[in-house]
Amino acid sequence: MKINIKVHARSKRESVVKQPDGSYKVEVKAPPVDGAANEAICELLASHFGVHKRDVSVVTGTTNNKKVVEIVM
Repeated sequence: MKINIKVHARSKRESVVKQPDGSYKVEVKAPPVDGAANEAICELLASHFGVHKRDVSVVTGTTNNKKVVEIVM
């Protein structure tokens, strides 16, 4: 399954919130440096959807705050 997310890096908390349009707002504490935020996003989404971290990957938008993430269920 592919989902659209909007990321807020360097947040005070970590959360995943589904938006009315079907996308997700993801907040992570990690900074957007050297892929740290993308790594944190994959870990958080894996925990949220109950899958392994290896089953979550960023498909597009690796350097953008709007991303498409693929989750293998």
